[in-house]
Amino acid sequence: MKHLDKNQVTTTSLNKYGTITKKAAKHPRRWWQKLYTDVCSDERGSLIPAVAGGVIMLTGAAGLSVDGARMFYVKDVLQKSLDSAGLAAGHALDVDFLESDAREFFDANIASVDGLVSSSDMSVVVSDDNEQITLTASATIGATFMSIFGVHDITVTASTEITRETRGMELVLVMDNTGSMRHSGKIDTMKEAATNLVNTVYGDEETNTNLWVGVVPYITHVNVGGAHDAWLSPAGQTLVDLGYVDTEWMGCIEARPDGLDETDDPPSVEPFEPFYWEDTDRTWIARLGRFRYGGNNWIDDEDDDKITINEINSRSNARGPNRGCGEQITPLVAEKTKVLNAIDDMAPWSFGGTATPMGLVWGWRVLSPRWRGLWAGAALGTPVDYATPFMDKVIVVLTDGKNEFISDEVEFGRSDYSAYGKIVDMGHTSIGDARDDLDDRFDRVCANAKNDGVIIYSITFGSTPDDDVQSAFRTCATNPSFYFHAPTASSLEEAFETIGRQLSNLRLSR
Repeated sequence: MKHLDKNQVTTTSLNKYGTITKKAAKHPRRWWQKLYTDVCSDERGSLIPAVAGGVIMLTGAAGLSVDGARMFYVKDVLQKSLDSAGLAAGHALDVDFLESDAREFFDANIASVDGLVSSSDMSVVVSDDNEQITLTASATIGATFMSIFGVHDITVTASTEITRETRGMELVLVMDNTGSMRHSGKIDTMKEAATNLVNTVYGDEETNTNLWVGVVPYITHVNVGGAHDAWLSPAGQTLVDLGYVDTEWMGCIEARPDGLDETDDPPSVEPFEPFYWEDTDRTWIARLGRFRYGGNNWIDDEDDDKITINEINSRSNARGPNRGCGEQITPLVAEKTKVLNAIDDMAPWSFGGTATPMGLVWGWRVLSPRWRGLWAGAALGTPVDYATPFMDKVIVVLTDGKNEFISDEVEFGRSDYSAYGKIVDMGHTSIGDARDDLDDRFDRVCANAKNDGVIIYSITFGSTPDDDVQSAFRTCATNPSFYFHAPTASSLEEAFETIGRQLSNLRLSR
């Protein structure tokens, strides 16, 4: 049989319409073999397979690039939504609200990719001690170009772990214990709110790593504790030994002069004088036309029946050199129970007035490393140095009123006795001028403490603090969000709850 050559196959075997001729049809096997050889050896169409393959590869790469970009974007949003949800869960004070708080934040954040995500889900697992929260989430994206290759959905996942822990912190609560706090149950509300804050930062533990807390109750003076007579000047120590009439100095202390009442200088720089409310016998008041007993008459000489009062120091009826000397300062301690007991012991005292700068400066001294080793009963090694890494020094200061002195007759110095003496001892004859003086001292103490890196939260409570007081406390706070005006009991509880949350340190474990 005659074999067809190349030209015969291409010209003779195919007619002008591209169909096989009768001659070629008689030898189909030979014809197909020849055609295969011709096509494979013909260099004129060699790029067609390569181009076709390249188009397929480029289409796949483009699809992978577009779908991949969408996948990475959604995964990024998913991770951020999950981290946000975890931190929200960690801030929940009530464990019952952990999951609902987390889901609320997750849903709000993942909504930003609603157009790309066909479905999403999140789960929350809380450890038995409620200290660790593990969250996982997934989101499904509908594929576009990749669907050409049979991939219709892409699922991305994310996870995060939140550890609830208290930051390293020295915290001092500076609490108003003046007589006005007895009205409308304010003292009880304050104590309950402060207790909640302490329970928040401690959690269920009696102690917490690198956490120390102190309490400073104040009126117009503070009680540093009678064990600290070494802080007194020689004259002050003599007065304590001889002048307290069959009683003991309880520990209340006077303000130092010349601006030292606004600093954290320890007693080695300048010693202190003991609080000593002197005996005031009856005095003739001309405008009244009669004798009047002084603000602190140690001798009950009604009807000329003289009885020596050794010591009466109650919250509403007191006489003696310690008159109005309230609960003493609790320095920085590690144990939650000690702090809670100090809060529970607080009560309103009806003498002197209100001097917030005195409470604040002693709160600062409780935190100051210049006082390390001076506070009886303080935890070993406290207060730590300023700017110690990962350690905060925090004061929460509260008042329910304005700086004020209780007024008295001119014959008795125009005011009750206070840590500043009477207003005439301060160089004032007007209660208003004396109040302005205290306001200025408060401003300076705030600025001085903050300059040393102390973080200040400030709270005005009730209806008494006027616009000036609120403004001063707002300025005193480290930033405006750290100031709270709480006109009602419920708003005070909310303020302490917010502070507790802010002081509770949360970190993303992984």
